[in-house]
Amino acid sequence: MKLQAIDFAMIITYLATMVVIGWVLRKKARRNKENYLMGGKSLPWYMLGLSDASDMFDISGTMWMVSLCFVYGMKSIWIPWLWPVFNQVFLMMYLSRWLRRSNATTGAEWLAGRFGKTGAGVKASHNIVVAFALLSCLGFMAYGFVGLGKFMEIFIPWNDIKQFVPFNVSPAYVPHFYGIIFTLFAMFYSILGGMHSIVWGDVVKYIIMVVACISIGIIAAIRLHGHSVHVPAGWENPFFGWKLNLNWTNIVDDANKKINDDGFSLFGIFFMMMLFKGIFASVAGPAPNYDMQKILSTRSPQEASKMSGFVSIILLPVRYSMIIGLTVLALLYFNQINGDLQTPNGTDFEKILPAAINTFLPAGLMGLVLTGLLGAFMGTFSGTLNAAQAYLVNDIYLKYVNPQASTKKIISMNYLAGLLVVIIGVVLGLFVKDVNTVLQWIVSGLYGGYVASNMLKWHWWRFNANGFFWGMLAGIVPAIALAVLKSYDVLKGLDLYYWPWLFLLSLAGSVIGTYAAPPTDYDVLKSFYKLVRPWGFWKPVHDKIVAEDPTFIGNRNFRINAFNIVLGMIGQLCLTILPMYIVLWLKLPLFITVIILLLIILILKKTWWNRLSEY
Repeated sequence: MKLQAIDFAMIITYLATMVVIGWVLRKKARRNKENYLMGGKSLPWYMLGLSDASDMFDISGTMWMVSLCFVYGMKSIWIPWLWPVFNQVFLMMYLSRWLRRSNATTGAEWLAGRFGKTGAGVKASHNIVVAFALLSCLGFMAYGFVGLGKFMEIFIPWNDIKQFVPFNVSPAYVPHFYGIIFTLFAMFYSILGGMHSIVWGDVVKYIIMVVACISIGIIAAIRLHGHSVHVPAGWENPFFGWKLNLNWTNIVDDANKKINDDGFSLFGIFFMMMLFKGIFASVAGPAPNYDMQKILSTRSPQEASKMSGFVSIILLPVRYSMIIGLTVLALLYFNQINGDLQTPNGTDFEKILPAAINTFLPAGLMGLVLTGLLGAFMGTFSGTLNAAQAYLVNDIYLKYVNPQASTKKIISMNYLAGLLVVIIGVVLGLFVKDVNTVLQWIVSGLYGGYVASNMLKWHWWRFNANGFFWGMLAGIVPAIALAVLKSYDVLKGLDLYYWPWLFLLSLAGSVIGTYAAPPTDYDVLKSFYKLVRPWGFWKPVHDKIVAEDPTFIGNRNFRINAFNIVLGMIGQLCLTILPMYIVLWLKLPLFITVIILLLIILILKKTWWNRLSEY
C-alpha cells in the first residue's frame, strides 16, 4: 500500500468537511420543501453549473473513459455520445429555458402544467414518470457503487485493514464493504443539508479535482516529452471510417479482445446509431435525475441556459486532462501496471485508472486525487439521492399520502426517503456485474423507453397524458425484459443496437395511446404554450391564442436553435480534445482546435448569449 500519512490526512479532512457542511446547513435546508430540495431557487447559476459538472465527474464514468482512451485513443472522444454528452448542448441552447419556465419541483410535477391535474390518464402519466425516475436513480446509484468498490480495492488492500474490522468479510465482497462505508458519508451530508449542502460539497470537490487533474496532465506531458507511446496506427487520429482499424497485436493483445467484446469494430455504424439515438434523446430533454433538479433550481430561465452551457466548459477540459494523463502514463509504463489489471478473464482495462494512480503519483498528489475521486462518487451519489427524494416525497407522499403535511413532517419524510433509497441502491449494487453492464442498460436500454414520450410532450399539441403513459410503458417494460434476457445470455450484443426497437415500440404506444383518448383541455394547452413557448407542431393551439390576443407571437427560433446546436456540439468536441493534444504535444492539431473554438465562441456570443431573453 503506497498511501502515506499525508494522503490519509487529506481523505479524512475531506470526509470531515462534508460532515460539517451537512451539519451546518441543516437548519437552512429545513425551512421548507423548496429550500431542502432546490436550495430555495436562490443559488447562482455558476454554482449550480459547477455542482452539476461536479456530479458528472464520477469515478465509474472516469474509469470507463480512461479504459476507452487507452484502447481507442483519440477516437474515444466519440463514445461518450452514448449518454449522449451533447444533450448539454440542447439544454444550453433552448431546453433548459423551456423547462425552468414551468416553476415545477420535479419532472412529474411538470406534467401537471402540460396535461392538467385531473383525469385517469394524468394520474397514470404521473405514476409512470415517478417509476422511471426512481428506476434510473437507483440504476445510477448502483453504477457508482460498483466503480467505487473497484477503485478502493487497489488502494486499501483488505489484508492491511482486516485486523481492525471486528467481523469477517468475504474477499468477493470487500469492494462492496468499501462502497458502503463511503456511501454512509455521502448519505449523511446530503440528507441533512439537502440541495444547499450538495452544491457546497460539490464546489469543494471541484476545486480539488481541478488541481488534481491538471497536475496529472502536467506530469504525463513532462514524462512523455522526448519519448513516444507504443500504440497502433491511427490511435492519435480522432477521425474514422466504417471500420475502426486499430490493431493492438503484439502491443497489448487483450485490447483487441476488448474492442471485439465492446462491439465497436464497425465504428461507422456504431457512430451513426449513437448520433441517431443521441439526437432523439437530447430533444426529449433531461432525464428526471440530478441534472433536471439543478435546472429547476436556477433563479430564472436565462440562468438555466447559462448553467447548462457552463457545465461543458468547466467539466470537459479538466476531466480529460486526467483521462489523457493517466492513459499516457499507463502506455509509457504498461509493464509496471499490467499485473494489477489481470483477472481470470484477461486484462480489465477499467482498472487502469486506479492502477496508474497507485503506481505513478507521488505522496500528497495521490491523496489529492483520491480525495477528489471519492468526492466525485459522493457528489454523484448525493445528487442522484436528492432527485430520488424529490420524487418520493413530492410526487408520492405529498400527492397521495399526506397532502397537508407540515414542513417538519416533510423534512422527516425526506430523511426517511433518503435512507430507503440508499439501502435499495446499495443492495442493487451488490448484484451488478461491472460498470459497463449497468451503464449500457441505463443509456441504451432504459432510456429507449423514455425518449419517444418525452420528445412528443414538447413538440406535438395533440399528445396527451394517456399517450405519455402508454408510450413510457411500451418502452420501459421491453427495456427491463432486455436487461433480464441479456443477463441470462438469451440476447447478446450492444444494448445500443436494440435501442431503435425500444424507441419504435415506445413511439407506437405514444401515438396509439394519444388517439385512444380525447385531446388535452385547450385551456391547459394554451396556458402551457404561452408559458413555455415551444416550437413544433402547435398550430391549432397557436391559432386559438392569436384569435384571443392578436399581439401574441410564437417561437420562431427553431432554425437559430438548430444552428447553435451544431456549433455547440463542435465546440464541445474541441473542449474535449484540447487537453489531449496538449498532453500529447500535438502542436498543429492543437492550434487548429483553438482557432475553431475561438470562432465558435465569437459566433455563439451573437447567436445565443445575446438572445437569451428570447423565448
